[in-house]
Amino acid sequence: MNAPLISPSILSADFACLGEEVRAIDAAGCDWIHIDVMDGHYVPNLTIGPGVVKALRPHTDKPFDVHLMVSPVDNWLESFADAGADIITVHPEAGPHIHRTVQAIRALGKKAGVSLNPATPAKMLDYLIEEIDLVLVMSVNPGFGGQSFISSQLRKIEAIRKMIDKTGRDIHLEVDGGVDPATARQCVDAGADVLVAGSATFRGGPDRYAANIAALKGLAEVPA
Repeated sequence: MNAPLISPSILSADFACLGEEVRAIDAAGCDWIHIDVMDGHYVPNLTIGPGVVKALRPHTDKPFDVHLMVSPVDNWLESFADAGADIITVHPEAGPHIHRTVQAIRALGKKAGVSLNPATPAKMLDYLIEEIDLVLVMSVNPGFGGQSFISSQLRKIEAIRKMIDKTGRDIHLEVDGGVDPATARQCVDAGADVLVAGSATFRGGPDRYAANIAALKGLAEVPA
């Protein structure tokens, strides 16, 4: 089993010192930085905007994995691209024309991702899979960190892995929600290659980040 890429969600970081937190997880060995953008409309929470993303960009060279949980989403694509996003992931329900949204992301020179909520079927990707660079499976309902993993999503991960393999394209399969060292292994076994982990990364403070990330990759025991 190849070790998955780890994309810590800064939703679980200390917002009073986000720049320091981003530098700390970079030094601890994360692969990407996951940035959850919520608008209080598409999801029942409000987080950050493109100004914060722009402010964080000088603190790391790691890819910014920006998950837009906003509706309507198209109005925000250029702002987050200009702020420093490398991957922009959107939900099919967040705009009237998901194919057009994906085209717009790629036209901005960014990688395009599509995120599926727990009740959104894998079949939603039938006419999108050839156009995207990433699929994000939500293993919790979006809006808040610290939720429990919904195990039914493992079947969806398996189904999407088969879809990706049929294309022959290099498409990442990412999982977000309730990921810890135990569920991380289940996700990777099902076919995921990128894991978003907020609480499991930031638990214990900066001195623990490297051990936490290693445990999520399956390279070390869970720290005591």
